[in-house]
Amino acid sequence: MNVFKNIFKHEAAGGFILVFAAIVAMIMANTPLNGFYQGFLEIPVSIRFADFEIAKPLILWVNDGLMAIFFFLVGLEIKREILEGNLSSVSQITLPGIAAVAGIAAPALIYVWFNIDDAIAIKGWAIPSATDIAFAIGVFTIFGKNLPLSLKLFLLSVAIFDDIGAIIIIALFYSQDLSTTSLAVALSGMAVLFVFNRLKVRTQGAYILIGIVVWAAVLKSGVHATLAGFALAWFIPLKLKNEDGHAMLPHLEHKLHNWVGFFVLPLFAFANAGVSLGGISIDTMFNPITLGIATGLFVGKQLGIFGICWLAIKAGLAKLPEGATWAQLYGVSLLCGIGFTMSLFIGTLAFEDQPLQYQTSVKVGVLFGSIISALVGALLLAKAGKKVSTQQEPS
Repeated sequence: MNVFKNIFKHEAAGGFILVFAAIVAMIMANTPLNGFYQGFLEIPVSIRFADFEIAKPLILWVNDGLMAIFFFLVGLEIKREILEGNLSSVSQITLPGIAAVAGIAAPALIYVWFNIDDAIAIKGWAIPSATDIAFAIGVFTIFGKNLPLSLKLFLLSVAIFDDIGAIIIIALFYSQDLSTTSLAVALSGMAVLFVFNRLKVRTQGAYILIGIVVWAAVLKSGVHATLAGFALAWFIPLKLKNEDGHAMLPHLEHKLHNWVGFFVLPLFAFANAGVSLGGISIDTMFNPITLGIATGLFVGKQLGIFGICWLAIKAGLAKLPEGATWAQLYGVSLLCGIGFTMSLFIGTLAFEDQPLQYQTSVKVGVLFGSIISALVGALLLAKAGKKVSTQQEPS
């Protein structure tokens, strides 16, 4: 039992489980188990309270419901980092901040270059702009263990800013058919949470109950429901102790971390990574959507992040992470091309109403671009780490 506890405490464990879930989905989608796999995803699930009803297939409960929990955790982490962590001063956020902006813009521009003449395909411009924190940190933990801690903090900070960018993009470009009544209910719920915060309400369950109401209202409003999770996190007090004597925000963050890392994200990966290779042709592999995503992740991410970092550091606007080299920074820039979870998620929003081949192209492009970024980044970090280890050995 202690062995399993140690595995789950390891930072790379979340990345391993994500990979395992994706592989299982791929196997099921390409064997006689495909019928069971598709049937599982289409299980109808409904919740009804008086005249209010939410009825969706299981895959949409995963994408709209469980992923809201993921964004809630992201919001908690970002709030804590901004108020008292690695993003609490201008000097700490300058380099990762501009790196994240360039790391969002460059992949998007590459995707647009591939798909500029297709009015439907162009909707996926944001897909290669995302970075998967769990995968990227997992790879860094395994292959960059001898590298400076400052590099890991840089990677975490870039990924956090990247998530903020993804949330803004989803809010501005992937919300539709807005319901003013539902938005009014959601805003009223957030106003109640604000009052709870100012009055220092210590009952944690009260925040969660109102949060569920806000999530349901946002789901019905036309704004993507995951945004509710992120917004709700900002109303959770950082240091106020709950009824059990724990500081509320760190307590919730700690409790949710394993649930998100070992259940929510793997289930999302399982539900969305199942690509049937039988339907993949040369056209699928080399169509503009697939190429735009894969090239955006592998080329765009490293070009944008490393390029802007080089310019900022040479111009004296920022400094290299303490103890790091240019080669190590380049390796970390490559890891930011691991889009996986967030890229797949944005893909489901971009082509939600389009034929299946669009989602197939998204999955192939995301998997290909993420795998190449992970492999090349891991090789460079392992080589850099080996060099550091050799230099540190006593003569």
